[in-house]
Amino acid sequence: MKTKTLKYITACLVSCGIVAAVTSCADWDDHYDPTTAQTANAQLTLWKQLQQNPQLSDFCQVLQQTKVFRNHKKTAVSYADLLDQGQTFTLVAPVNNSFNRDSLLQLVQTNQGDSIVEKTFIMNHLSRSTTSLGSEAASSPSVMLMLNSKHLAGNSQAIEGVAVTTPNIHARNGILHVALRPMPYRQNLYEALSFEPQLSSIGAMLRQYEHDRFDPDASVSAGIVEGVPVYVDSVVVEENTLLQRIGYINAEDSTYWVLAPTQQAWQKAFDEAAQYFQYDETVLKRDSIQQFWTLRALLDDAVFNYTEQQSPTDSLISVPYRANRNYNTTRRHVYHRFLKPFEPGGILYNTTQIPCSNGILYTTDQWPFSPTETYLRELWSEAEQVQYITADKDCSYNIRRLAADSISESGYLQIIPRTATANWDLTMRVNNTLSGTYDICAIILPKAVANPNNPDLKPNKFKATISYVDMEGKTQTFNCNNTQFQNDPLRVDTVVIAEAFQFPTCNYDQNDIKVTVKLQCSILARETSRYAREMFLDCIYLRPRKVNN
Repeated sequence: MKTKTLKYITACLVSCGIVAAVTSCADWDDHYDPTTAQTANAQLTLWKQLQQNPQLSDFCQVLQQTKVFRNHKKTAVSYADLLDQGQTFTLVAPVNNSFNRDSLLQLVQTNQGDSIVEKTFIMNHLSRSTTSLGSEAASSPSVMLMLNSKHLAGNSQAIEGVAVTTPNIHARNGILHVALRPMPYRQNLYEALSFEPQLSSIGAMLRQYEHDRFDPDASVSAGIVEGVPVYVDSVVVEENTLLQRIGYINAEDSTYWVLAPTQQAWQKAFDEAAQYFQYDETVLKRDSIQQFWTLRALLDDAVFNYTEQQSPTDSLISVPYRANRNYNTTRRHVYHRFLKPFEPGGILYNTTQIPCSNGILYTTDQWPFSPTETYLRELWSEAEQVQYITADKDCSYNIRRLAADSISESGYLQIIPRTATANWDLTMRVNNTLSGTYDICAIILPKAVANPNNPDLKPNKFKATISYVDMEGKTQTFNCNNTQFQNDPLRVDTVVIAEAFQFPTCNYDQNDIKVTVKLQCSILARETSRYAREMFLDCIYLRPRKVNN
């Protein structure tokens, strides 16, 4: 750029009153009109610039020995080669004796070690964009997006608190900044869970869900050969299927809080949760499914997207809360929301903070959640949702709607006997049962909901049968001790048909119908005047019970 042009731009900025950071035209000219020597050096590549500086010989050796990984494969190209080519970078180079050169050179002798050095050291000093560092008086620091997706902010004096000895050295393919020591590497939350020794059990399980996904949009196409797309350069994206569901704690551009138990607390919590996810032997890959849902059971309510919190000190909502925020307020519990998290009894009380590049990791020696607060939840089979009905006999039914606080989901099912003396039966499926203990209930509404001026005060009389499968996958039944149940016809009545019923197997997230509840009207002919065969069924409700081991 010519001096004359720069003076013209400066004059325009002065006339607009926005040139506070420019001290004088002379300073501008001195900075952008390099000497002959500077101009010559600017024609060198970044690699040649590094080699000319004797203070950077240690860094040069590491660059020469560290190979570039491409799609998880070690290539023959070193980072020295890369910096001597036409690609443009910003490079921050630490001076000699500021890092353990020999340890890094030893690491790069293996594929795994080379990958670690590449990500945590080389990529932590290298950016694809060209970033000059402004003066200390600049209103905002320059921010570089490094190759490992970390963000480093700084000015001509320091980057991330590390003193810069020589900033803004221009090269043919980028900009070089010389620093007094290496840039700090801040783990993100996912890395901390993976590599902090006291949390490594969690990280080891999370890493099992890593996989590579081919990205055709980012790949370079070579056209179609015999009907099949061919790519010159295939781009593979690393993904983690579990993190896609609990929160992107591996993304540098996100901010999360994560609560993580240390080794002993994690193992205790995992073993307790796993007993609720025991699938029967007919379920394919049941061990893998058990591990997946046990992890989800623990982590769904341990990850908090900070941008979704309105007042974190008052309450925290975990990631699944957004999908369940319309959860019916007439139900007994609101899940995924935790009040006063930092106060005694709160989930983050007495935890230890580990700052990470994309949030805060809270570690604890005592897992603060109970099963009934998190994964051992109430289950509701709404009677008006007729898809839950698997069988019926000697009856018809109508869907009724009524908005009332005492009616679940503002609807119920009117069950009508075929004849005046018919003892009907109706069977409903129950989804997502765990291998846990529940009180199994039928919620029955009074006839007054349909006609408050002329209510029918006769109760219903019925039997109940519960079907489920054992560990071998064989169907078993429980007739609820052949009990004759009656409801209170004057109120919304929760009739417990089986108290503390233990399901031996889990049917969570399965399509097969393995758990059903059958209600059977059981009125004798001589009892017709005392009981009502017509029933207003709100829902089948399973109330979880935590068993103390």
